[in-house]
Amino acid sequence: MKKGIIGKKLGMTQIFAENGEAIPVTVIEAGPCHVVQKKTVETDGYDAVQLGFEDIKDKHVNRPAAGHFKKAGVSAKRHLKEFRLEGASEMNTGDVVAADTFAAGDKVDITGITKGRGYTGAVKRWGHHVLKMTHGTGPVHREVGSMGACSSPSRVYKNKKMAGQYGNEQVTVLNLEVIKVDANANLVAVKGAVPGARGGIVFIRDSVKA
Repeated sequence: MKKGIIGKKLGMTQIFAENGEAIPVTVIEAGPCHVVQKKTVETDGYDAVQLGFEDIKDKHVNRPAAGHFKKAGVSAKRHLKEFRLEGASEMNTGDVVAADTFAAGDKVDITGITKGRGYTGAVKRWGHHVLKMTHGTGPVHREVGSMGACSSPSRVYKNKKMAGQYGNEQVTVLNLEVIKVDANANLVAVKGAVPGARGGIVFIRDSVKA
């Protein structure tokens, strides 16, 4: 991984290209992030840096966390994330990683927590068909239907698509294109949709399958 940063999803809009094409983009507040901890091969077995994002008051962190930030010489942060960057060995605690780490045209992978939709049925959760609404079907139009079990195997197989918790899970979208970077406002505009609701925290890294 060459690049990585923590950001906050602000919402979606559109940017017009020079040829007049409307490009749907997600606007992300990327950083600034401070290096809170540095890990090395000698002490931890690998090179990495822990980035902190979004300042908070000292009274909102416990004593171990306060000591962690004090040792790094940075203010208390709300969000922490470790990145195994190729240039981690050259970085030091207190260094700043900003939006200008990325540039227009870069391919990135973005990880976020999807919107939670609560406990839903199989139709909404998995896109199952509904039964016909007439001819004696009864009040079971949106039920999951047969479980497929009889005397053998006398159980329901694991991972069967049934009703349950929908959303509120970590999802990574691959190969999104960076359309525009505003270094002064710490904004990154990425083509397409990004997991999560407005205000959700996302992790941006350079694409692994570009």
